[in-house]
Amino acid sequence: MMSMTNTSIFTILVLFGVVFSLVTTEPTEDKKVLFDFIRKIPHSHAINWDMNTSACTNWTGVTCDHNRSSIIALRLPALSLDGPIPPNTLSRLSNLQILSLRSNNLSGLFPSDFTSLTNLTALHLQSNSFFGPLPLNLYVWNNLAVLNLSNNGFNGSISPSISNLTHLTAFSLANNSLSGEIPDFNTASLQVLDLSNNNLTGSVPRSLVRFPSSAFLGNALDTANLSLPSVSPIRAASKEPKLSKTGFGIVIGGCVFLLGLIALVMMIWHLKKEGKKKDLQTGNKEKKVNGGQSRNVNGDGRLVFFEGSDLAFDLEDLYRASAEVLDKGTFGTTYKAALEDSHAVAVKRLQGVVNVARREFEQQMEIVGRTIHENVVPLRAFYYSKDEKLLVCDYFSQGSVASLLHANRGANRSPLDWDSRLRIAIGAARGIAHIHTQANGKLVHGNIKASNAFLNHQQYGCVGDVGLAAVMVSPLTSSGGYSAPEIADTKKVYQASDVYSFGVLLLELLTGKSPTHATCGNEIVHLVRWVSSVVQEEWTAEVFDSELLRYPNIEEEMVEMLQIAMQCVGKSPEQRPKMVEVVKSVENIRTGEHML
Repeated sequence: MMSMTNTSIFTILVLFGVVFSLVTTEPTEDKKVLFDFIRKIPHSHAINWDMNTSACTNWTGVTCDHNRSSIIALRLPALSLDGPIPPNTLSRLSNLQILSLRSNNLSGLFPSDFTSLTNLTALHLQSNSFFGPLPLNLYVWNNLAVLNLSNNGFNGSISPSISNLTHLTAFSLANNSLSGEIPDFNTASLQVLDLSNNNLTGSVPRSLVRFPSSAFLGNALDTANLSLPSVSPIRAASKEPKLSKTGFGIVIGGCVFLLGLIALVMMIWHLKKEGKKKDLQTGNKEKKVNGGQSRNVNGDGRLVFFEGSDLAFDLEDLYRASAEVLDKGTFGTTYKAALEDSHAVAVKRLQGVVNVARREFEQQMEIVGRTIHENVVPLRAFYYSKDEKLLVCDYFSQGSVASLLHANRGANRSPLDWDSRLRIAIGAARGIAHIHTQANGKLVHGNIKASNAFLNHQQYGCVGDVGLAAVMVSPLTSSGGYSAPEIADTKKVYQASDVYSFGVLLLELLTGKSPTHATCGNEIVHLVRWVSSVVQEEWTAEVFDSELLRYPNIEEEMVEMLQIAMQCVGKSPEQRPKMVEVVKSVENIRTGEHML
């Protein structure tokens, strides 16, 4: 028994020693390599690397393997790294799988010693100042899935050895000075390709004609065998601009409870004037909608519910409800109505002129009511009369994304963290993409903005106020910086306009700034124009909301979202991706190794 006890104690001590060793293990040699690299390369941004701290838990941009024995990922985007990459530094990280040095000011020839990084699965060197020929022996990276060398000054031809990268899923050489013909590389795994804006000649290989023609724009290629122009899922900006440190005041207008009461009193007065309230008091209740087909008996303008709604109230209940103004928007004022059964709903009172007759209004509401998705705020009921048009939707107690982002920014505020913002972006993108599949693929949201976005029960973004632009007297021409430029000319909204507005929302999530805001000198600044005005400069970490700086190792993800946003706000509708493509791009942000 004693022997067994001693053996057990010995075993426990050995296991404890192993566990302790795992906890305290550090990739010492790899740390020395990185320290050598950062010591030799000029950089203006401070980097918190210290040999006395853990590289695996504390060092910016560093990811270790599960044993903490080696560094497998290095992400240093937009840190103002300057000049050539010091030789015999990063190439010594023999187990490195992901390397991202995007959006710096790196220059010189492609680092020849990178060919020793044979375990690479993703290499991001876009938006730097590299020049000269591309490497010829690409076959050494036989595990490579993502290669992005766009927005540099590379010249020469594309090596046929690209065909040896049989695991390649995303490949971008856009905005360089490459010449010659495109080699025929029939890589079945390739999903994203962008060779635009080079000096390539000849015809597009048969193996690549499955990609949209936008992947080849800006070359002297024969594109006769390509499909009609469309937008590649990932389009690199010609140069990635930088936002300055200038602070901006965000003016948040508050509406008081009294305004809500006054508005509801006016609604009652109008209905009394029409004699509608008498009908309600004599027992004429609302009619349920069957299969989403709304019909009003006798056309008397009763509250109409959609099938599947468990709500049971009428206008009289709404009038008795306590009201609180939630938002004054372009299409009307939204109230929180607290019913007598303690249930709360959001009621939007449409203001301005509805541009369609009752039947057309009902048909549009039927389409919206059938648009059921976890990332779309459901329309529960609507009311139509000569003087009043009301929409009833779910109430979100957390408030809108606009309030979560901008309200009470101060010392005692709990900021919206990066994970929350990423979930908002993913959810909203999914919702908009679903909206675009409705009505035979013709439904347009028409009014995407932070005040119309909310958090669902899974804390992902969901979008409300769907489809109203189609029934109002004129579409949005000035919606606080969210409207696409073409709306001012055409007075119509399009799905491409929704993409633009979503891009503005992404910029808002990233910067923490409203789409239009005032400078200290009371100058009104349009966020998209401001970004576009500095396209000659590089992105830096200064673009991001200061409230995000407390979260480590998210720079890569923020830069990826920033690039997606800039694709969405392309000036021309043809330059913007489809929402289904945007969804894939935003979803892949968290798994950056699958993103360009």
